[in-house]
Amino acid sequence: MTTATRVYVARLAGIAVFDPNGDQVGRVRDVLARARTDGQPCRVIGIIAEIPAVRRIFIPMGRVTAMDADAVVLSTGTISLRRFEKRPGELLVLEELLDRRVDLPDGKYGTVVDIGMERERTGDWMLARVAVREHTGRLTRRGHIQQLGWTDVPDLIGGVPEEQGTASLLATMDNMRAADVANVLQDLDETRRFAVAAAFNDERLADVLQELPEHDQVEILTALDKERAADVLEEMDPDDAADLLHELPRSDQAELLDLMEPDEAHPVRQLLRYLPGTAGSLMTSEPIVLTPDATVAEALARIREPQLPPAVAAQVFVCRSPMQTPTGKYLGVAHFQSLLREPPAELVGGIVDNDIDPLSPDITTPEITRRMATYNLVAMPVVDDAGRLVGAVTVDDLLDHLLPQDWRDRGHD
Repeated sequence: MTTATRVYVARLAGIAVFDPNGDQVGRVRDVLARARTDGQPCRVIGIIAEIPAVRRIFIPMGRVTAMDADAVVLSTGTISLRRFEKRPGELLVLEELLDRRVDLPDGKYGTVVDIGMERERTGDWMLARVAVREHTGRLTRRGHIQQLGWTDVPDLIGGVPEEQGTASLLATMDNMRAADVANVLQDLDETRRFAVAAAFNDERLADVLQELPEHDQVEILTALDKERAADVLEEMDPDDAADLLHELPRSDQAELLDLMEPDEAHPVRQLLRYLPGTAGSLMTSEPIVLTPDATVAEALARIREPQLPPAVAAQVFVCRSPMQTPTGKYLGVAHFQSLLREPPAELVGGIVDNDIDPLSPDITTPEITRRMATYNLVAMPVVDDAGRLVGAVTVDDLLDHLLPQDWRDRGHD
């Protein structure tokens, strides 16, 4: 692998960072430069990498031996895991420059879509090129992209937040997991965070909200108009929507629930009735439910649905009709390993496992933890006094409540 002499920063976002042995240590999230206000090119001092469980760290450019659009390779596997904090006079290229409105040499204006950094003979990397999309004034026509020298855009640094859009930054997040996007949002200033969150479609914003700390969830949701907030809540998993609504005043809860579609609001209302810290408050009300006369082939088709979380797709719950929670009588569970061992035409009613007692809605978190750990399960059914399945507690939801309340917070160590 050879190092390119010019690299565009937006294309680095999300690519893997490898140590000399070829082991991945993280992914690029931004590039850090030394800011200058005299219009001259800024020197790049390092990359900001996202390290699993550590969050963002700083890696000096002197540690980078190779870099292109596919990977960044370091000269050493020894790096500081200290959490990155920006210092005065430093510039985060993607966060602060992308989507900024600038004046063009011909008197028109445009929006920054990328920044090119070039390697000099001394080995230093400098911010040298600016890719700007010209503003056309027409909604249906995209302007041409101009490649300008850094000194051709003297107003690039120091603009006000209102002049910074979101389109290019959103493009760098297209292939990122929702949890990684949530981390990026936490690092933005409040104005930029709200603007980027509002620019997501409802489904994407719902996925990202579920990965944010509760206080950030509340701030973003309440910054939306009530109709949009209700639409986003509809896209969230009912248990996550219920957890978020729990953080709002009762008057706001009622208003948002009334704005939601009745079919979407119903399971959320049901979950809000349970006391915090109980199986009822932790469970998802949308597990996979089949009747005993369903075939193994049907069950395998259901668990292959790509939108299902792994813990939910690990088993199907077998119940009498109706199949919507609360269901008819709960009969048992068929784990996916059992399904894989049976002929496709076999009925799931003949392979159910019912020798482990289900959870009751009011059982507490410590007892749920003991039960799931004892039987090595990733999900357990929750059954009411009438013997109906009302939901399932999954291991990811359980971990959410066992970890410290601020575990998603970027400031939490």
